[in-house]
Amino acid sequence: MHTAYIDGEYLSRDEVRISPDDRGFLFSDGVYEVLRAYGGRLFELERHVDRLAYSLGAMQIRGVGAADVAPVCEELLARNDLSDADALIYLQVTRGTAPRTHKYPDPPVQPTVYGYAWAFTPEHAPEEGGRAITVPDQRWARCDIKTVALIPNCMANQRAREAGAVEAIFVRDGVALEGTHTNLFAASQGRIRTAPLTNYILPGVTRAVVLELCEEAGFEVGEEPVFADELYHADEVFVVGTTAEVTPIVDLDGRAIGTGRPGEFSLDLLQRLRIRARGG
Repeated sequence: MHTAYIDGEYLSRDEVRISPDDRGFLFSDGVYEVLRAYGGRLFELERHVDRLAYSLGAMQIRGVGAADVAPVCEELLARNDLSDADALIYLQVTRGTAPRTHKYPDPPVQPTVYGYAWAFTPEHAPEEGGRAITVPDQRWARCDIKTVALIPNCMANQRAREAGAVEAIFVRDGVALEGTHTNLFAASQGRIRTAPLTNYILPGVTRAVVLELCEEAGFEVGEEPVFADELYHADEVFVVGTTAEVTPIVDLDGRAIGTGRPGEFSLDLLQRLRIRARGG
């Protein structure tokens, strides 16, 4: 049985119970993080904790500290025999259980904290590249908060899967912003660009690492708008994320990107990311 964490206890996952009055269930009133472990080594734990703290603050969820949740990750790996494995850890914090009303409970109730871990094998090898589609961005305007309210992302990702693609790229007012669970990069004439941090994109942990890797490698990189029409003419397009790592997009909306094969920038950054993740 897989062991999960719920409000201070470690239980068999099939024993976990959450109230139907939990605001995460009723309103999607909660935030989450997904962390990756390489050989049991948590990748960028501090950045994930910082982003969880930001999300909790933006949502005004009080009564639990992001740093208090961090030790749960290591414990979940240990209790599920994943201390030497490639794994994912999911952490979710909702506002807690209270009578259903749109306003926040006053006084605040104790948040519900849930987490679990599992061995992870990617369903698609990033270095092989993949197809993507573009979709209109119909999400709310606070994409910088990692909230559990993800139905627009799920709908767009399903459209991608039905089209035989690995990702859907959100486009708002002609600007290509990010994927359903990834951040977006494009390279043209030796220069890499990615959308700047605003309320319309998630401040991805892997995005931040890739920007550092670009600097270390001496790649010219800029955080500036990338227009959707530019993507079709880019030398390379790639998406980055916890599960995607660095995945080259070789076909967008049925049109080949660059040579139609994974490019040098994306493959170089994928290798550098893996070396860092495994402590090399």
